[in-house]
Amino acid sequence: MVVNRLDDVVTGALEVLDAYGLEFCSMRRVAGHLDVQPSALYHHVADKQTLLALMADRIVADVEVSAAGSVRERARSLVRALRAAMLAVRDGAEVVATASAFRLGASQVEADLVDVLADKQGARTLLLFVFGHTQATQMHRMAASVGAIEPDPDLDASFDRGVDIVLRGLL
Repeated sequence: MVVNRLDDVVTGALEVLDAYGLEFCSMRRVAGHLDVQPSALYHHVADKQTLLALMADRIVADVEVSAAGSVRERARSLVRALRAAMLAVRDGAEVVATASAFRLGASQVEADLVDVLADKQGARTLLLFVFGHTQATQMHRMAASVGAIEPDPDLDASFDRGVDIVLRGLL
């Protein structure tokens, strides 16, 4: 495969992520998946951290803030959309949370949440809850899918309860 665009590298990295998980999503494996030498990737990205940030951006690219509703409704809608986007990709929550924790790139979702809440620290607190709960949900669902544990039917409701608790403290 000829890798002509940065988009090709990010797409390939997300395909490797889906197949192997974040633990095994190395630059070498992405290059192998794209049938290029690892050095070819560095024409498009400076390092793995940059690629991780681009992957996170792609995962959350369609998450938008609603223009309608109260502050609480808009914030709730945004974090639910963020959670859904992360759950749609294997290890998506870990990728996005890692990029956010290391401040890799600029998160539009975080900026949007700050705008909605008008509170930078409050937005960060809510995001940390969303990341943590979503990572736990992904781990639980993966373990349940292979029969290691019983599925937890309360995961979605517990997420909503947690968001409401955080928002009550902020608003």
